[in-house]
Amino acid sequence: MERGKEGGKKEYQPLIIPKLSWDKKNISETYGELVAQPLEPGFGNTLGNAIRRALLGAVEGSAVTSVIIKGINNEFSSIPGVVEDAMQLILNIKGIVVKNKTGLPGKMSLKVDGQATATVADIETDEHLEVINKSHVLANVADAGCLEIEFFVESGRGYKSAQWPLGQALQADNRIFLDAMFSPIKRVSYNVEKTRVGKEIDYDKLTLKINTDGSENPVDVVHYAVSVLRSQLECFLLGAEIPFNEISAMPCEQEEIEPAELDQLGLKGIPVELLMKPIEELELSVRAHNCLINAGVKTILDLVNLQEEDVLKIKNFGRKSLNEVKASMKSFGLSYDMNIKEEDVKKILHGRIKKENNS
Repeated sequence: MERGKEGGKKEYQPLIIPKLSWDKKNISETYGELVAQPLEPGFGNTLGNAIRRALLGAVEGSAVTSVIIKGINNEFSSIPGVVEDAMQLILNIKGIVVKNKTGLPGKMSLKVDGQATATVADIETDEHLEVINKSHVLANVADAGCLEIEFFVESGRGYKSAQWPLGQALQADNRIFLDAMFSPIKRVSYNVEKTRVGKEIDYDKLTLKINTDGSENPVDVVHYAVSVLRSQLECFLLGAEIPFNEISAMPCEQEEIEPAELDQLGLKGIPVELLMKPIEELELSVRAHNCLINAGVKTILDLVNLQEEDVLKIKNFGRKSLNEVKASMKSFGLSYDMNIKEEDVKKILHGRIKKENNS
């Protein structure tokens, strides 16, 4: 750490710490939208591009890397009793989406006798493997035909060309090696907009849109990608890390209000305006939302002042809805039983408006 003229530690300016939120209306196993705001000016593109590149190139996945198709020993053969030739079948096999629970290599198998359309759903897997796109067609088998395949699954990153042993045109076990695309990421895009912090309007808002193949969900792949970036960036630290996380804080629009008042209400780091907004801001499920509205809970302030046992007494409001609401409030730094008086909130908001008018 550098030292000032008087021998003390150098004081650094804090950074804006962004708040992350997933769009709960659109999130699924294959799609998610992540919003990070506010970011330091210019950091939207810096972080957006870095995370996008890490997602596309660094996230691990699993794929079929070789197969044994009974009755043939190379990828240019025809298969007796099967409409597709070996080349077409292999192209279809490359489209299998595999979820690997452990990351270890594994095997899968398929056997179809008689007239049928062989799909991914017909594949039997090792315990730690799971096939995702079960409706994906592999081949069409004729009346007297039989299709029997053994699949070998491996894990990796990015693209890997077929690993044929050198100097061997045909394998002793008739294995055919395949090119593999391991990445579970189908598409990543990001958008940067300007956002406001207090009176400043030059901060960034980053929106990441992530499509996966279903073998990994968007939340997990972002966690993985950021972990990769962090491990790589740590190598560039030539000394003790500057503790920006300790000297910085998440911004809130009420920062100009007396901090003592916010601490007293238990609202440090939480926008006071949020409490007076309707519960629609929490983006709850229809069932949970309607139960609360019918019980007269209209604002977020009404909700945070309830105790858990009181919420469970609401008609048709079960434990599942309780936990859903709790999780949504937690993402905003809120909880049940906060015991905040409406007049105190209005007093703080009035003080803020008065201060802005005088500035």
